[in-house]
Amino acid sequence: MGYLEIAGYIGALFIGISLGLIGGGGSILTVPLLVYFFGIEPILATAYSLFIVGLSSLFGGFKYAKQGLVDFKVGILFSIPAFTAVYLTRRFLVPALPDDWFAIGSLTITKEIGILSLFALLMITAAYSMIKDKSQESQSFSSGASFNIPLIILEGVVVGTLTGLVGAGGGFLIIPALVLLAKLPMKKAIGTSLIIISIKSLIGFIGDIQAGEAINWVFLCVITGLATMGIVIGLIFRKRVNNEQLKTGFGYFVLIMGLIMIVKELFLQ
Repeated sequence: MGYLEIAGYIGALFIGISLGLIGGGGSILTVPLLVYFFGIEPILATAYSLFIVGLSSLFGGFKYAKQGLVDFKVGILFSIPAFTAVYLTRRFLVPALPDDWFAIGSLTITKEIGILSLFALLMITAAYSMIKDKSQESQSFSSGASFNIPLIILEGVVVGTLTGLVGAGGGFLIIPALVLLAKLPMKKAIGTSLIIISIKSLIGFIGDIQAGEAINWVFLCVITGLATMGIVIGLIFRKRVNNEQLKTGFGYFVLIMGLIMIVKELFLQ
């Protein structure tokens, strides 16, 4: 086992720790960790990420459900279009994507480069949501619209498709939608989001299995186990750290990682 793989296993533990500490964000690093530390092909890495994110979020979601912080009615309304979109994306869209997308000068944007670049842009967007001023975030949430069923369904389709393409949970998109469109309190939105993320991610992973992806179950279970252990550690230390400072610092880390991925995939080929 090389030093890079050892660092990758440690990274899987820290992904779980970040999920336990701040309730999200760690899953955004799963695909880069699998690709750059373990050398896993990007499309397969997005499939593995769905499994890891799904089980990790399910663990956290149960914790919130025990405290009555999951709105199952809203979760079902959001989940049905999200489940459908993520399954169809993994089962049919991802396998059907061409190997070569387009060319920019001497650079050919392949399927792998395109998926990783899209993921990097998602990381940058997620980083912004973690870094931006908390007071601005509170103002935007408090000015929420009335319960809007069509927009909730549309948001479910968009998030499901995005999750299917890049293998990320999409919590930073789901939580604002639940607060703004379903008018849920923040803590209940987080708990509901974790349940939605877990089930739609695992359903997307089923689409990969049916599409014939070769799964290394031993490796996948080890990484998932480490991430789950990290969540337990994070939950233990959650009350001892400044949540907002941690979230902001992690946001800057994700931003730097996203920018590095963009440079590597588009300019250092």
